Amino acid sequence: MIEIENKANCCGCSACKNICPRNAISMVEDEKGFKYPKVNYNYCINCNLCEKVCPIINGASDNKTFETEAYAAFNINEEIRMNSSSGGLFSLIAEYILNSGGIVFGAVFDENFLVKHVKAEKMSEISQMRGSKYIQSDIRKTYKEARDFLNQGKKVLFTGTPCQVEGLKSYLMKDYENLYLQDIICHGVPSKKVWEKYLECRKKEDNDVLENVSFRDKENNGWNKYELLFKYKNSKKFINHTEDMFMRIFLSDIALRDSCYSCKFKQKKRNSDITLADFWGINEIIPEMNDEKGTSLLIVNSEKGKDILESIKQKIKFKKVDFEKAIEKNPSMTKSPTLKEERERFFKDLNNLSLENIFEKYI
Repeated sequence: MIEIENKANCCGCSACKNICPRNAISMVEDEKGFKYPKVNYNYCINCNLCEKVCPIINGASDNKTFETEAYAAFNINEEIRMNSSSGGLFSLIAEYILNSGGIVFGAVFDENFLVKHVKAEKMSEISQMRGSKYIQSDIRKTYKEARDFLNQGKKVLFTGTPCQVEGLKSYLMKDYENLYLQDIICHGVPSKKVWEKYLECRKKEDNDVLENVSFRDKENNGWNKYELLFKYKNSKKFINHTEDMFMRIFLSDIALRDSCYSCKFKQKKRNSDITLADFWGINEIIPEMNDEKGTSLLIVNSEKGKDILESIKQKIKFKKVDFEKAIEKNPSMTKSPTLKEERERFFKDLNNLSLENIFEKYI
């Protein structure tokens, strides 16, 4: 059975929970705000399936022979592009899958502005999956749902962080020709508890009913100097990410999940078909591809990824770039953040002090 002795050895992907035939595993939040598997020994039958599907125990395979390709790209539909974190490519990939009768899985905000994975069966459901969400999403039972659709012969696009994509691959225990995987270049996932305390601060300060959050809004200052946008019932509030309390905590690397500091899935050769990211450094490589509306780094990792690019290329502006140059300004492709010495003290204070006091003390 799965037992987490060192929390750095659990990425929280929920593969173990999804595979358990007796529903003996639940994902339980710890004192830092991260979820870990907990086994109900009254139901466990010691089948060890939970260990067999753990992507950290089994590791990501590194025997891929496909020659990785990198592109600078963005959606020529300006409305979709402006409502996306970078170049608006996810929407086109999702459209390709849905138009073939397939299903798309991605992360959305719930009614409490926490993040969960859901399925989409029509384009009207895709807009809520757009945009960065800097909290780890709850996978729930979506691995099971994805497997059911795959076994029905439907195309499935599953999007998520590298560990979530690896979790699904491990969970499935076999390859599916009709499965398409898209991951991201992930910095790391911050504590849900920090986010919840931050939302409480916003509620007190702004005194209005929150209706939507955008972590990467380009409306005022463009893509490179993005702002957080809080849409309320009666107003809007823009906060530059360099001045926002939550974003400063997130980017300081003090509040990330234990496994993020030694991520097993930050590698050049990925098991996804497509990797998407912001093309930071675009001005040094292809300045003509930057108009401050968002440019994506599109990394093709497989033949299926090439098929996706072929299917959307009429709807994007794109240019091939040297892969090594492309990831120079995207170090999170291969490098984990540095574990901060004061992290344990930060989380101890998180349970006792206001977020404002914690921010002043540590950030």
